[in-house]
Amino acid sequence: MTSEFAAVAGRSRDAAVILRTLTADRKNRGLAAIAARLDKDRERIVAANDLDVRAARDSGTAAGLIDRLTLTDERLSEIIAAIDVVIELPDPVGQVVRGYRLPNGLDVRQVRVPMGVVGMIYEARPNVTVDAAALCLKSGNAVLLRGSSSAARTNAALVAAMRQALSDEGLPPDAVQAVPGTGHDTVDTLITARGQVDVVIPRGGADLINRVVTGAQVPVIETGVGNCHVYVDAAADPRKAVDIVVNAKTQRPSVCNAAETLLVHADLADTLFPELARALVARGVTLHVDPPAARALAAADIAGEPATDVDWAAEYYSLDIAVALVPDLDAALQHIRRWSSGHTEAIVSDSAAAIGAFLAGVDSAAVAVNASTRFTDGGELGFGAEIGISTQKLHARGPMALPELTTTTFVITGDGHIRA
Repeated sequence: MTSEFAAVAGRSRDAAVILRTLTADRKNRGLAAIAARLDKDRERIVAANDLDVRAARDSGTAAGLIDRLTLTDERLSEIIAAIDVVIELPDPVGQVVRGYRLPNGLDVRQVRVPMGVVGMIYEARPNVTVDAAALCLKSGNAVLLRGSSSAARTNAALVAAMRQALSDEGLPPDAVQAVPGTGHDTVDTLITARGQVDVVIPRGGADLINRVVTGAQVPVIETGVGNCHVYVDAAADPRKAVDIVVNAKTQRPSVCNAAETLLVHADLADTLFPELARALVARGVTLHVDPPAARALAAADIAGEPATDVDWAAEYYSLDIAVALVPDLDAALQHIRRWSSGHTEAIVSDSAAAIGAFLAGVDSAAVAVNASTRFTDGGELGFGAEIGISTQKLHARGPMALPELTTTTFVITGDGHIRA
């Protein structure tokens, strides 16, 4: 651990001590100050992002990643609005998870408390800088932010604005800090800072997440890549199916809850399937298809590319989708169990039996029934923002917001009780 990082981490721990004592009202005033400051510094923040985006384009960065990096005036307004939602949410700190009285008269309460210092490692998306800071502040945690070098100017402008807002409000600015440096070694420093950092949350592609999970000495809440599936059942409503599939793939293809694989019941090969394919192709989507799907598309004079195992495992970040015709729901579930990243799966069906079997057979963080995969999102689910979407099976799974950023303490209250 470098002396510079140790100093930054020490300031985070000092800030965390103060944050855990703050009332909900005090924290909400800090959040309101951050929202106001981001709005005031809007022009400077967007200008910094423009420089990052230009540099990314010049270096040949993929279009999907550039979309994640881009922070327009409209997107900044959405980030600020998300802070307002977080302000309105209940403060999780102090909530009683369970409470009871033992036969010996002891009162037992399990109470939510802050984790302490949260390390956030993420790629490209500058909205994560603000989302993570807002959620950590509301849950009483200090945050150490390690964004990617591609968003360095944007993140610096955002962090500076938030720190200024906290200082102006009389709160510790070190509640929000950036990890010093931009090299890959800074990730290793953060994930091995045992005793300085209480938990690390990686948010990005498979390579980043695997690196953090395999190298961390600090506890990790693992977020996952989004190889999301949509299964269109034989009993699907055609209008709903087309709308859901098109939205899940094309509404914003560069994000983790976009659909990457379409599974269609073989009974629809000559009817609904060509309609689905045409709707996707009309929006610029390239279809990567298995042999049964290829034959059905050829009969309908629709182009597609042969799918390989690379396609079934892919998180494209682009207008590409892997497509298979499956003989029945069981085959769809087998495909999902083999290839899914455990993020989000969706079924389109009017059959209660099929829906029930799908819900029982899928083991993912989220399952959508007659709805787009794009709803697996903290903002859409009413959390205001999210710090990531966990695909693990520990205390946090799915979109993570305020409760997932707390741990618990058992408060045991007696009246001179001693154990015999």
